[in-house]
Amino acid sequence: MNALEDLRTHMARPIIIHSAHRCALHNARVGGAPLSQHLKLAVDISLKRHNLRDLARTARGAGFTGFGFYTTFLHLDMGRPRHWFGGLEARTLWQTYLD
Repeated sequence: MNALEDLRTHMARPIIIHSAHRCALHNARVGGAPLSQHLKLAVDISLKRHNLRDLARTARGAGFTGFGFYTTFLHLDMGRPRHWFGGLEARTLWQTYLD
């Protein structure tokens, strides 16, 4: 939660959360991975009104280590360092913003 607050503070604008912690039943109903970080603490935040490069860099600086890049949201968690794209369209959208 501290990292999320750091992200919001440094972005200097609201962070709209699409999804965060889930119980196992809800995670299964929405098609979440059985070992999803959402069962611990993860957050999917809206991309609206954010510069994608700044959002990704600031999230990394705030301490997030897991990144899921999608067309309408960014998944963040504190799991093992990794990243993925939510399809070809998401990869195309994000690749110009990632170092």
